Amino acid sequence: MQRKCLDCEEPIVGRSDKKFCSDQCRNNYNNRLNSETSSFMRNINYTLRKNHKILSELNPEGKTKMHKDKLINKGFNFSYFTSIYKTQTGNIYYFCYEQGYLPLENDFYALVTRKEK
Repeated sequence: MQRKCLDCEEPIVGRSDKKFCSDQCRNNYNNRLNSETSSFMRNINYTLRKNHKILSELNPEGKTKMHKDKLINKGFNFSYFTSIYKTQTGNIYYFCYEQGYLPLENDFYALVTRKEK
């Protein structure tokens, strides 16, 4: 029985474990298979990178105070972060990789950069 490509269903020539007739068919098949998951993850990663960039730009010295409106005007999305750090005093910092923020009073935020150990 002739094996057929999983993407285009053309006959396959070559190794007995080969599933695709070409690299293009292999890529097409895998891209189609992963398109929903990839799109969702791509959008989340884009938002995380954007948040990181905004925090980095607004906090070049490693520690500053910023009003919420300035973050929002730059396109910051408070729903996306990579980790949470709770201090012994109960303060909760939200981080986008090494760039973090701590909610303060009156819609202000303390922006911080986590130092590598």
